[in-house]
Amino acid sequence: MTQTNNTATPSYIVDGTLTDGEAWVALSTVDLGSDTATVTFQTSTGANEWSQYSDLVLVSYARSAGSASSMRMNFNNDTAANYGVQQLYTDGSSVTASESAPANGQAYYDFQWVATTSQAANVWSCSVTTLFDINSGKAKAGMGYIADDLTSGGYVSINAGCWYSADPIEEIDITMYGGTDDIKSGSRFDLFGVLPRMVS
Repeated sequence: MTQTNNTATPSYIVDGTLTDGEAWVALSTVDLGSDTATVTFQTSTGANEWSQYSDLVLVSYARSAGSASSMRMNFNNDTAANYGVQQLYTDGSSVTASESAPANGQAYYDFQWVATTSQAANVWSCSVTTLFDINSGKAKAGMGYIADDLTSGGYVSINAGCWYSADPIEEIDITMYGGTDDIKSGSRFDLFGVLPRMVS
């Protein structure tokens, strides 16, 4: 696994003032050179200090190394039943909606369906997931868009997730559902920070 973090002194701050409003700042890229159980992103220094961002955006291109068909996120090492998820998805022939709330005891945010070893080798899955207001004292909401070709009719999904914690997000751990399969070699994850609008 190759991971590159952007820890340079932020060039978008001049004399203590942001010079670019609502900019996406590249924080970290992970390219998997081998099958990997967990991909971890953490706040650190410079541009990769997450406390300066309003939102985080994760762009992923991934595949399962086994039979597990979805990837999940945990925040700040929280694996308790503090997550809720709603999904709307279609396989090209029917539309399905599902919901899991904390009362049902969900211990992760399942944010992306992915191709498994039962799909053709050239089938990969992509998603864009935004985590909103990551430094607020509120529960943290996420919204994701997924597309791939898991079936002959294709597959698309929209999901909304919530982590019921007032803590700022300082770590994201990505694993396969069930925790026994790896994320496939060749998968790539790009994390961006979204600056708040502070200039005209």
